Amino acid sequence: MTIDAVIVDAVRTGSGRGKPGGALSGVHPADVLSQTLSALLARNDFDPALIDDVIAGCVSQTGEQALNIARTAALRAGLPESVPGTSVDRQCGSSQQAAHFAAQGVIAGAYDIVVACGVESMSRIPMGASSQGQDPTVGPLSDRYPDGLVNQGVSAELIAAKWGLDRATLDEYAARSHRLADEAHTAGRFERELIPITLPDGSVHRVDETLRASTTAEGLGGLKPSFARPEHDERFPQINWSITPGNSSPLTDAASAVLIMSATKAAELGLTPRARFHSFAVTGSDPLYMLTGVIPATRKVLERSGLRIDEIDTYEVNEAFAPVPLCWEKELDTDPKKLNPSGGAISLGHALGASGTRLLTTMIGNLEHTGGRYGLQTMCEGGGMANATIIERL
Repeated sequence: MTIDAVIVDAVRTGSGRGKPGGALSGVHPADVLSQTLSALLARNDFDPALIDDVIAGCVSQTGEQALNIARTAALRAGLPESVPGTSVDRQCGSSQQAAHFAAQGVIAGAYDIVVACGVESMSRIPMGASSQGQDPTVGPLSDRYPDGLVNQGVSAELIAAKWGLDRATLDEYAARSHRLADEAHTAGRFERELIPITLPDGSVHRVDETLRASTTAEGLGGLKPSFARPEHDERFPQINWSITPGNSSPLTDAASAVLIMSATKAAELGLTPRARFHSFAVTGSDPLYMLTGVIPATRKVLERSGLRIDEIDTYEVNEAFAPVPLCWEKELDTDPKKLNPSGGAISLGHALGASGTRLLTTMIGNLEHTGGRYGLQTMCEGGGMANATIIERL
């Protein structure tokens, strides 16, 4: 018998700037996630003791995010001690992978109900804090890659050069992200997905602090490149150094969570599913061009699904850097109006471990808003990997 894994509900926090003074910087990351779990469960009437597992994406699993933050947050949220939790690191795709593991567990018959979620507090746990000072350009892979690898910013520069994406194109795309996200906020399209986070002073945060509605391509044009190397560095003569803080995703604090169960269990509990998982894929790619994995991952998930790209109604391609969705769009020859129609990580933030389920949450809302049937989500990931997911709105 085929078991459908369905999404009953999906929520996210508003983004906070991932630096001291950001809206969520005063909240322990386990508390950000626990409040998100509590909000998700409060919206759905069933006994939480029925949850088989809580699977959380988190990239920097050190300091306050160490010691299995999934379990810590579940206990902090008041879930019964019988509910276990585990934490996943597949870099930026961590919570998308958490959703894959959850849904695949349901399809396999190992789970009835699972929460897939993610969190990252980049203000309290700086990006790379768990790497213990490892330099991506040297180390244990130096024999295989004797010329050395690069950080993600330089990888984004290489992608821009390879696909002929100039600075003006990148900045215009970044401005589009802010414009579309502002339109979605103004129209109330995020109301269902946003949940409140109570801050230490008793106030509530429920907006995207990273969104700048006044952003223009002209304004972004005045920013200096972030990763420019000395002129004598001749390894990458093709690079024009166009990646700036304006056309990259900002450091972000946030959490998100998705309630996943079998269609049978949802019916038994009287819960109405919003979507079902259709197809999954994960792939590796060139670690030098590490952000291009979204292209083969998309092709792989389409092949597995039996669907054509033009049958998909909305695409969520994570905006880690502007060249990523733009090179994906060029390679797949897609309808630009379907790409990140409510903005993306450049405007809504990229809280690493939380981004996978954040994109999934927003994609469900986009499908419900437009009446579309299929949504495709894909995330580039550090080290040269990518996840891809297709869901079907119910």
